[in-house]
Amino acid sequence: MHFRQSRTFFAWFAALALFALSACEGVSPTPLLPSQTPQPPTQTPLPMAITINGGGITAAEFEEELARFQAAQTSLGYSVSLDEATRQVLDDLTNLVLLEQGAQEAGFIVDDAMLSARIDGLAAQIGGMQALADWEEQHGYTDASLRQSLRRQMAAAWMRDQIIASVPSTAEQVHVQQILLYNLDKAQAVLEQLNSGADFASLATEIDPVTRGELGWFPRGYLPDIQVEEAAFTLQPGQYSTIVETRAGFSILLVLERETGHILSPDASLALQALALENWLKDKRMQSNIQLAP
Repeated sequence: MHFRQSRTFFAWFAALALFALSACEGVSPTPLLPSQTPQPPTQTPLPMAITINGGGITAAEFEEELARFQAAQTSLGYSVSLDEATRQVLDDLTNLVLLEQGAQEAGFIVDDAMLSARIDGLAAQIGGMQALADWEEQHGYTDASLRQSLRRQMAAAWMRDQIIASVPSTAEQVHVQQILLYNLDKAQAVLEQLNSGADFASLATEIDPVTRGELGWFPRGYLPDIQVEEAAFTLQPGQYSTIVETRAGFSILLVLERETGHILSPDASLALQALALENWLKDKRMQSNIQLAP
C-alpha cells in the first residue's frame, strides 16, 4: 500500500474507533457529514518525457537512458551534442514503446516468470547475481528500473520478430549489369555506342574489368540508390536504360533476367526485414498520439 494511502486509511479507521468508544460512554457523537469524509488521495502522475497512446516514458527514465547513451558514446570515443543525443534517445525510446504496445495489442505479455528467467540468464552470463547487481550500479539501474527496462525490451523484441518473420523468402527480382561512369559526357558517348549496336557486356568489361558491371540479383527496397532500382524495374530482360544519375555517378543498366519469385539472398533478406520494420514503425507513428513534454 502506498504510504500516503496507508496514512489516510489509518486516520479513517481511528475516526471510526473514536465514534464507537464515545457511543459506548453514552455521549452522542456529532455525525460526520458526507463532505467531512476523507477522500482517497489521487496518485500524482509522474512527469513524462514523452507520452505515447496514453503510455510512454517518464522524465526520470529518459534522463537515465540519456546518461547511459552519452556514457556509451564517450567510451567509444564519439563526441555527440546534447541535442543530437536527446533526439536519438527519444527516437529509440519511442520505437521501443510502439513495439511494446504492438506486442500487447497482439496479446503478448511478458509475465513475471518470463522476466525472472531473463534476469537469471543475464546473471549467469556475467558471473552471478552479485555481478549483475554491480553492473546495475555501474550503469545507473535499480532492480526495479532494470526489470521495467527488460520487460519493455522483451516485448519489443517479440514484436520485432513477428514483423521480420512476415517477410517472405522470395520476391520479384532483377539480375542487372551496369556501366558506371563519373562523367556525363563519357556516359552519353557510351549510350550512343549502345544505341549504334555496341555489345553491352563488352563495354561493361572494358570500363570495369574486375566486376564487369555485375550488380547481381536484387529486389525492390534493397539498393541504397533508389534511382537505379526504379530504372531497373521498368526494364524487361535484354533492355538497357538511359543514363541514370546517382550519388556514385552516371549509370546505364541492362536487365539480364527477371523473376517474380526469386529466392532472396541472405543480404537482401536482411535488407527487406529492416525495411519491413522501418515501414511498420513509420505507419505506427502516423496512427499514434505522440506528445513530447514541453
